[in-house]
Amino acid sequence: MKVLDRYSRQIPVIGEEGQRRIRERSVAVFGVGGLGSLIARYVVGGGFKRVVLVDFDAVSVSDLHRQILYTTEDVGRPKAEVAARVLRAVNPEVEVEPVAEPISPDLVDEVLKGVDVAVDALDNWAARHVVNAAAVRRGRILVHGAVQEWYGHVTTVVPRATPCLEDLFGRFKSLPSCIGFCPVLGPAVGVVSSLMALEVFNAALGKPTLAGRLLVVDLKHTAFDVLEVARNPNCPVCGV
Repeated sequence: MKVLDRYSRQIPVIGEEGQRRIRERSVAVFGVGGLGSLIARYVVGGGFKRVVLVDFDAVSVSDLHRQILYTTEDVGRPKAEVAARVLRAVNPEVEVEPVAEPISPDLVDEVLKGVDVAVDALDNWAARHVVNAAAVRRGRILVHGAVQEWYGHVTTVVPRATPCLEDLFGRFKSLPSCIGFCPVLGPAVGVVSSLMALEVFNAALGKPTLAGRLLVVDLKHTAFDVLEVARNPNCPVCGV
């Protein structure tokens, strides 16, 4: 199969130079659940050089209404490994690396050494802040998103240039995670994860992103708002 055949619907949009830029870039997806599974599918399908999938969780039957990479037969299996198998079949040209380990500062730092863009698709605020701190320290662009019930938000962090997650959501560090039970509508997850995937593509292509802005999504009323957000110069993570 020719490369141009695989990306024949994408190249007219981003150009051959855009496809080359994507092919040269690597992405780490932290969390391969509702948000991360669709993001990973688009990123791998789009032809990024390398995609690292970080998730310590196993597939459960309650995941299947929104997590598109898994089937009933996968219940009980590690998400990262199942996702990697599926995605390699989607696009054998992409190096897909599963990491079935819990989030820790050392692990995240090691993963970020080898990527250009990080994606926070986690469901745990404490873990999100570990990824945020490492991304700022390593100077990696971080695409962040979250969704619950009908609602969600998306932003992109450019270290030292835009607010980081500590600026925006530092007070949420102590909130419980969604592990166990988190009410959410499947299509709402799909909308937010698609917006996050677009941010990954735009960042890789050097196109405008949501850097410095927070997109707030209300899918119950089909409403989208974009809020301008400012850095905190005294932020303990990204402050000057």
